[in-house]
Amino acid sequence: MSQLVIVGTVAFDAIETPFGKTDKILGGAATYIGLSASQFNLDSAIVSVVGNDFPQDYLELLSNRNIDISGLEIVKDGKTFFWSGRYHYDMNSRDTLVTELNVLADFNPIVPEAYKNAEVVMLGNLHPLVQLGVLDQMTTKPKLAILDTMDFWMDNALEDLHKVIARIDVLTINDEEARQLTGEYSLVNAAQKIFKLGPQFVVIKKGEHGALLFHKDEIFSAPALPLKSVFDPTGAGDTFAGGFAGFLANSGNYTFENMKTAIIYGSALASFCVEEFGTASLEKVTSEQLNSRLQQFKELTTFNIDLS
Repeated sequence: MSQLVIVGTVAFDAIETPFGKTDKILGGAATYIGLSASQFNLDSAIVSVVGNDFPQDYLELLSNRNIDISGLEIVKDGKTFFWSGRYHYDMNSRDTLVTELNVLADFNPIVPEAYKNAEVVMLGNLHPLVQLGVLDQMTTKPKLAILDTMDFWMDNALEDLHKVIARIDVLTINDEEARQLTGEYSLVNAAQKIFKLGPQFVVIKKGEHGALLFHKDEIFSAPALPLKSVFDPTGAGDTFAGGFAGFLANSGNYTFENMKTAIIYGSALASFCVEEFGTASLEKVTSEQLNSRLQQFKELTTFNIDLS
């Protein structure tokens, strides 16, 4: 069975959107990535940290999805990372209300021995030095290393970010971050500049407008599925990354052509994520529902044209 190592936050979120609000609920990049990737036949492991305030029910939820949590450190007398945010009506912008690093402030990742030869590593959004620390622990170079990052690290740890970007195969960022990282408005030019930093593939996420995949001079554009209900975009990008990484790890095929399909799987899973608060929708997606949504994507992008 294919192995996937997932690095990122396991956290509490409190979310407010124009359509409602929550108290503390399950969140974190690694959580969304793990639940999304669990749709595939994988042996995956989460490398993260929580406090002893983290509920046993949440740990069992992850374990029951065939996610190994031996690399999820539980700090005695520690408190779990907490984030609270309020989304604006367009759901593309938000205000951070509270950020409490808690145990994440001193997080030293430890990859379980059984996963140090994993073929695929998904480096969720964390400090670049933490991401580098995970790569350093792998006994063999992963066949595919995927990195997700954000503007905060570009502002505060750019040199370290460049170091980790130089060691990965796929970079996933949103369009604003691609422009910030490269100084290029054109996303085509931005991708070409990112290639010079090290990655062979670049995925630029555009939220409700889909995603772009770049490799050398090749470009693939995938739409986002138009939805009737969007309640909470939290974790959608991580869910996308989990579907993308999970599909690739399961297939063992890391070509541009196969990544096109991986993009669609990631987009389909992200479309479930936004329909309810937090991880609620992801926790109950069935293979039948996923296949149905993949069919919707196919119908959305298929057409006939006579160019004779």
